[in-house]
Amino acid sequence: MFSLIVMILACTLVTVTALARLPLHDWWIRACEFPRLQIASVALITFILSWWAAEPWRTTALVMSAAVLAFQCYRILPWTPLWPIQVQPAESGNEDRCITLLISNVLTTNRNSSALTEQIHHLQPDLVLTLESDDWWQQALDASLAKDWPHMVKIPLDNLYGMHLYSRLPLTETEVKYLIQDDIPSIHTWVTLPCGERIYLHALHPRPPAPSESEESLWRDAELLLVGQGIHQRDQPTLVVGDLNDVAWSRTTRLFCHVSGMLDPRRGRGMFSTFHAHHRLLRWPLDHVFTSEHFTLKNMSRLKDIGSDHFPITATLCFRPSRADEHETPEADAEERQAAQETITEAKSRDQET
Repeated sequence: MFSLIVMILACTLVTVTALARLPLHDWWIRACEFPRLQIASVALITFILSWWAAEPWRTTALVMSAAVLAFQCYRILPWTPLWPIQVQPAESGNEDRCITLLISNVLTTNRNSSALTEQIHHLQPDLVLTLESDDWWQQALDASLAKDWPHMVKIPLDNLYGMHLYSRLPLTETEVKYLIQDDIPSIHTWVTLPCGERIYLHALHPRPPAPSESEESLWRDAELLLVGQGIHQRDQPTLVVGDLNDVAWSRTTRLFCHVSGMLDPRRGRGMFSTFHAHHRLLRWPLDHVFTSEHFTLKNMSRLKDIGSDHFPITATLCFRPSRADEHETPEADAEERQAAQETITEAKSRDQET
């Protein structure tokens, strides 16, 4: 019986790993990309248990669990300190060329606004982006932040996709767009640094693939890839931030980085898993900061629990275009660009269903 259980575990691990590789948008397939660390941990346990299994199960279970462990580690190792960093570290000084961002999915039903605003006032970021913020959150944030962060973009919604941006730095040519779905907003704006240089910011929060939200990841994927195409075409200093409802190592996020040429400052540093704040064994990186090659990283950290299901995250980036050549910028091949365009075209051609 023990041997059979081990074999079933090994077969399940192989099945879940294989499903994640399928280029399909079904939510239950894309969900297999999220818990790679957890799958790798179970594969390690299964590999160890397999040594006590009887033949013919032992060898098969050993091979299957080892293969799963190797593949999952291959996918997640870039987001550990064991991998070379992708965004180069910033040198000291040049404060007027640096920008600190704080991103927080506040959870609409969470009413502990002081837990967030206290951290904001302590850290003094240049930009604060909140997600899932409704009218109640807008009133709380305005009361606490409006004086010191006077440049604001407010999109209070009660559908879990409200969004607010508070900035110390001037915002210009600001646009609120509904890129793919007419109830999912995004913010796009120029930000003027203290040194006078301008950088472009995209703030996103696409709908996740989940039974309660969307049966497919198509609309999430298309929104990310549409922004990625625009970044590639414009070739300007750019940041993409927000809760992307996707993990850093997923097929879609990797495709987004290739299509856009954006870099992930977590690579070579850590996962900075922000969700789920209250379930330690079920955490993955859903909140992101991506940069073009024009930036270096001063620091990045996950912040304290604010009562939401997400931890806030903060990053300080320095605008150093003279160091752009130090980065290895991702580049999509023809097949990847075609795949991205097909996803965008399909999403735009279909009804706004979830």
